Amino acid sequence: MAKKSIDQNINQENLSKTAYALFDFTKKERTFLIVICVLISVAAIIAPYTYPAMWFGFFLAAYSAIANDSIQTIGTFIASNQHRKWYWLWLFMGMIFVATVTYSWVVYDGDVSHQRLSVPGLDRAPEGFVFLQLAAPIVLLIMTRLRMPVSTTFLLLNVFTYKAGTIASVMVKSFMGYILAFVLAIVVWFALERLMKNYLKGKPKPYWTILQWITSGTLWSVWIMQDAANIAVFLPRQLGVTEFLIYTGFVFVGLGFLFYLKGDKIQGIVNEKTNVTDVRAATIVDFVYAIILFYFKMYSNVPMSTTWVFIGLLGGRELAIAIGKHGKAKNKKAWRFRAFKLASNELYKATIGLVVSLILAVVINEGIRNEILDYFR
Repeated sequence: MAKKSIDQNINQENLSKTAYALFDFTKKERTFLIVICVLISVAAIIAPYTYPAMWFGFFLAAYSAIANDSIQTIGTFIASNQHRKWYWLWLFMGMIFVATVTYSWVVYDGDVSHQRLSVPGLDRAPEGFVFLQLAAPIVLLIMTRLRMPVSTTFLLLNVFTYKAGTIASVMVKSFMGYILAFVLAIVVWFALERLMKNYLKGKPKPYWTILQWITSGTLWSVWIMQDAANIAVFLPRQLGVTEFLIYTGFVFVGLGFLFYLKGDKIQGIVNEKTNVTDVRAATIVDFVYAIILFYFKMYSNVPMSTTWVFIGLLGGRELAIAIGKHGKAKNKKAWRFRAFKLASNELYKATIGLVVSLILAVVINEGIRNEILDYFR
């Protein structure tokens, strides 16, 4: 009886903590939750009307995707340039965005996704929308608010894919990206650990700032080539002049808002990593990341989750730094445990986003359900 009473007390205590945490979150995020409720209501009302639903979904996807994925590309840029005016950072990255999507629009006959939406399973523009397709970017907004590095590729593209094989190809390419980034980060940062430990001391030379802006701009452009598809998936596959101007203008303004907020809640994932506020470390992170993304861009037109590549890169980097540290055995063990915890925590959160996207894809797309059922028959 005594043991049962203790277990009940423990369960009641855990329940009380959970209830209090939920109440505290609701109190702090009251305005945000009201906005989410309004967006859900609008999505339910507007879903049957194709043209308004298309733009509503695009506006939500544009902000939510960039807000969540900002940690991958401009996260280290923001972290290492906190002393600079936000509007100079915005104009620099904003103009690179405009140039990158304009190039794709001109060269690929109205396609702003750099042919990522030309693969079978994604090549058809939506002819109508259901509520869950419009709800996907709202779910992404919530996960972003909770500081979860969710794959926008999985969450937004999967709900529009009409072939299960396409989802499988995206997943395989993304997992390959994670493994490559994780291994490459360990190799690079383990080799550089002693050098960087001595070289990162003191004030950075002025040329490091120039190198970082060049590297960050290149990474941002390559990232757009991969992830513009996540935003454009709501729109026709070939955009007219007016549609292109709305697409480009809205994202450009949204970037300004994001820089004004200094990355918002999700930026904390970058700031907690080792030395990323140092312009030299940020430059190396961006350089390695840009090389990996460019390799996979040339590899095939199949979209991939840049989020999985990014968390693999940062996870491998943290582990390499922890392994390379010198000191007492107890301290080394603590450093490695912290690195493993950071890497596994972000992988866990990204996996949650993958599971949610797969559930939405199966529920929404009849073709995918039939393919899965046929496979098990």
